[in-house]
Amino acid sequence: MTTADAGAARRCRLLVAYDGAAFHGFAAQPGVSTVAGALAGALGRSARTVVELTCAGRTDAGVHAWGQVVSLDLPGNVDLVRVQRSVNRQLAPTVVVREASWAPPGFDARRWAVSRTYRYSIDCSGTPSPFSAATSWHVGSPLDVRGMQAASDALLGEHDFRSLCRPPAGHSGPLVRRVTRADWADVGDGGLRFEVEATAFCHQMVRSTVGLLVEVGRGRRRAADVLAVLRAADRAAAGPVAPPHGLCLWAVSYPEG
Repeated sequence: MTTADAGAARRCRLLVAYDGAAFHGFAAQPGVSTVAGALAGALGRSARTVVELTCAGRTDAGVHAWGQVVSLDLPGNVDLVRVQRSVNRQLAPTVVVREASWAPPGFDARRWAVSRTYRYSIDCSGTPSPFSAATSWHVGSPLDVRGMQAASDALLGEHDFRSLCRPPAGHSGPLVRRVTRADWADVGDGGLRFEVEATAFCHQMVRSTVGLLVEVGRGRRRAADVLAVLRAADRAAAGPVAPPHGLCLWAVSYPEG
């Protein structure tokens, strides 16, 4: 790189984890604390430039991330290792840049993603644990995991998820998404973990889905009811929405793997 073009902008890719409890979601909003606001501020101070961020998934207030991917432009002569360390000194442990690398020209964290994976954690134990309370939904009683897994199978494939999503302002048509994986796991000590992967998600889709599946686990609905809820294309058919603090954007996949 010549001296003349040393400072030319280059596309950067960050792998970011954060505790969403203190933030009003990822996207920048005036007057409130957001992940994007905190991250852009720290990056700007570290790289001595103004940055604009694009994320793979715009998480809601209180939702966490382990594998959020962010794209942005930085001067080509900055030391990414130094920038990563500087950002982490400013924001850790609430927000952490796990990896920082130069990306191909035009890389877009949202548009280039081929799938996202969300993880939802549930605590079925009688007494909530102070060590997991901030990242899991304490339901306080055993759930029928086999029933919830059977119900989850109805989610696979391409469906209109209007019953399980909050539609964007002004939107009145179908909200079609393709789910490729939806699995429950017993992780021991009363803990359950739900992982769902899809090409894209709509607003509150995972939390609405978990709320419905927990109703199945409690015996208040049947596994067969999930398909009927999807076919209803009516949000009122879904029932309660799971709280945000149990949800985590776990991973994002791209064509190169």
